[in-house]
Amino acid sequence: MLSPERAQYHNPGHNPGIKPLKGKNYNIMSQSLSLLCTHIIFRTKYRQPFIDAVIEVLLHAYLGGVCKELDCLPVKAGGYHDQVHILCLLSKKIALMDLLEEVKKRSSKWIKTQGEVYHNFYWQGGYGAFSVNPTEMEVVIKYISNQHEHHQKISFQNEYRAFLKKYNVDFDERYVWD
Repeated sequence: MLSPERAQYHNPGHNPGIKPLKGKNYNIMSQSLSLLCTHIIFRTKYRQPFIDAVIEVLLHAYLGGVCKELDCLPVKAGGYHDQVHILCLLSKKIALMDLLEEVKKRSSKWIKTQGEVYHNFYWQGGYGAFSVNPTEMEVVIKYISNQHEHHQKISFQNEYRAFLKKYNVDFDERYVWD
């Protein structure tokens, strides 16, 4: 039997032999709640510019659909010729790594069915994922929406380095790129 001191931290519903202390609320955390806004970035293998005007809108919609199927609410998907950005609300039911594995695998298979020009399409092995304050989501949505204009001024490498520095991610240049 738990001492009275320890019993106050134990949910008596799991052990009917323990009586709750008077005045204690044992259901404070009865639900699992989360709001994990995640900005995900990854590229085509060897920086190949496969994401052309023909496939771009369809690909972004497909990526959002895969996220949705995995209970990760897609907020915005966009990108440029050799990269994608996805802003989504990460589900509490799936690990980020598993989400990325499924998104890349499914979208790679799908894009290869969109024409012979895409038969050699592959995503790079790695990715970047960054937490976003929910109050800053509009900033990220605008950022993703303006990728074409943005990349007229800055290279992907400089953009990605800026993200890594902003989020204080330790990295070694030798292993960041393809």
